[in-house]
Amino acid sequence: MDKSSNWESTQKKLYSMVSIGVTDNPLNQFYDILSTVALVANLVCAFAVTFDNVRAAHGPLLNFIDEITVAFFAVDYVLRIITASQHYKGLPPAKAMARYVVSGYGIIDLLSFLPHYLPMFFPAGATVFRMFRVVRIFRLFRINAYYDSLSVIGNVIAKKRTQLLASVFVIILLILASSLCMYSVEHDAQPDVFQNAFSAIWWATSTLLTVGYGDIYPITVMGQLLGIIITFLGVGLVAIPTGIISAGFVEEYQMATRLADIEQERDIHFIKASIDPGDAWIGKTISEIAMPSGSIIALVLRDGDTIVPKGDVQILLGDKLIICAESATEGMLEDVKEIVLRKSHPWTGQKIRDLDISRQTFIVLVDRDGKTIKPEGSLVLEEGDKVLIYSKENIRKYIRGPLL
Repeated sequence: MDKSSNWESTQKKLYSMVSIGVTDNPLNQFYDILSTVALVANLVCAFAVTFDNVRAAHGPLLNFIDEITVAFFAVDYVLRIITASQHYKGLPPAKAMARYVVSGYGIIDLLSFLPHYLPMFFPAGATVFRMFRVVRIFRLFRINAYYDSLSVIGNVIAKKRTQLLASVFVIILLILASSLCMYSVEHDAQPDVFQNAFSAIWWATSTLLTVGYGDIYPITVMGQLLGIIITFLGVGLVAIPTGIISAGFVEEYQMATRLADIEQERDIHFIKASIDPGDAWIGKTISEIAMPSGSIIALVLRDGDTIVPKGDVQILLGDKLIICAESATEGMLEDVKEIVLRKSHPWTGQKIRDLDISRQTFIVLVDRDGKTIKPEGSLVLEEGDKVLIYSKENIRKYIRGPLL
């Protein structure tokens, strides 16, 4: 095996290690635990050091923990850069690295450690750099790969973004209109308080979004009447985003309940095949492989990870293929579930990429009128479709079994 192959194999192992949620071996599990512990410890120290008595008693220990955890963040960032080509398949290594560096997670990962070291080179900006350390808390979003319930709010906001933007737009219009009206009726009576439209905006915002701070308030009869009207409008309009998000949460959990009721387990047969040296399929893409009638490559298992077999996925040495075949009698994959979409099912009429499913769950294939369809993200599910789904935990259990 040449050096390039060794490096490719090392990259794959490192990528599996730094990828949150890939727990197919003890090293990956340990790294996930270490990442979480380092982040929690760093945040605890960041809060603890703000207390004078705690800083006086345990300052050196807190600084030591901070140094160790920040160094871990720096190493993690480097590992993610050198394995970026595994995440962004199809891109040259340099472009893959650049894609990660400018991505949201890449910027968060960089700011989680860089501001700690910048004061060494730019002492004058120490205060500003310290402020950027708060970005570390956003690393908590990586835990979503483990706990799907933590991503529910993100799903709700994404699904309801149109309604939320519309409600925020109306609130902004109300704030601007209220501020101009209040400035008009109060400026002459309180020129020092309602000096300009911005002062009125502050009053309108604090009144509509809170109970008011009391530093600015109307004293004229017209201003007080206007304030009462604006307060009533604010109670109704500002409650709209809360209602939208609350309704979204209810829909999410109702959907999960309906899905649990609709799922039916069926006897679905699969064959697992290993790609060994000299195999004719090595180097070919899924679309180039001629499969027997009535069968399809459902999954590609590669270095402990699971790949949905799209047409441009290339078969590599060592891959394990899960082939769906009606005549298979051995190597059955347990706990694969088949969902028949009815008219009332929440997935009916939706694109696969828009479905709200667990991050640990994948759609294997779609059966429509007896024809097997690959589950592309742009595929719109229809009434009567049979959707096969599986979870990573089930597939890992199966990987440990013997090859056919």
